[in-house]
Amino acid sequence: MPYAEVIGDPIAHSKSPMIHRFWLEALGMEGDYRATRVAPDGLEAYFSERRADLAWRGCNITIPHKTAALDHVEDRGGVRQSIGAINTVFRDGDGTLVGTNTDAGGFYAPIAGLDLERETVCVIGAGGAARAVLFALSKLNVGRVTLLNRNPLKGAALLAGFGLKGDALPLSAPVPAARLLVNCSPLGMTGQPLLDLDLAPLPEDAVVYDIVYAPLETPLLTAAHARGLETVDGLEMLVGQAALAFEILFDAQPPRDRDEELRALLLG
Repeated sequence: MPYAEVIGDPIAHSKSPMIHRFWLEALGMEGDYRATRVAPDGLEAYFSERRADLAWRGCNITIPHKTAALDHVEDRGGVRQSIGAINTVFRDGDGTLVGTNTDAGGFYAPIAGLDLERETVCVIGAGGAARAVLFALSKLNVGRVTLLNRNPLKGAALLAGFGLKGDALPLSAPVPAARLLVNCSPLGMTGQPLLDLDLAPLPEDAVVYDIVYAPLETPLLTAAHARGLETVDGLEMLVGQAALAFEILFDAQPPRDRDEELRALLLG
């Protein structure tokens, strides 16, 4: 039976198997989707084993492998130079393992109707997910971007790499008066430290977007709701990027007309 999977460390929290299995069943397709824990020092062995497994269609990639996985697959789309991280690996027709990234498209879909031209944006984190978000923002002609991260030098390098003007500051720095604030870090995730931000500087029309989905209602979103701000939760990006990956891995379009049913399943 053909199958795909999601890899990461940790991985038990992942909702990706529920999403892809829901779509496979809805479409009446034969196949499976699994979650597999892969330690950082096990990436090379993992891809070697899967390369020989012809039933394996590919995988999605989550923390902490989105950058390191580039060293083990072919980069035909120039993702290393553009985003600098991958979240999907698929087997090409000739058997080659190819890396790509669906995070940028998944991030953008829920805010496609938001006019961010010349607007101030605040991004938290500087990992693989942040790279995809910054890549998307670089295509939207946003204004200044404030990147808050434990290592401001890494943040500054990312802003420069994506041609974005702004400031890279430590996590303790105050939030700017941003139209969009995006948490791309694991802070606030179950088992991780909390993301403690004062949202008072945000304007009334600000949107707070947290890509963390375990828990779905993060302390950041709770604080945003308390201020009456519009929010986007982690399931929005998760399902969006998964839909793009599903097409790549299983060569079929997922039934997005059943998103409400899927969301209820994920929340249940």
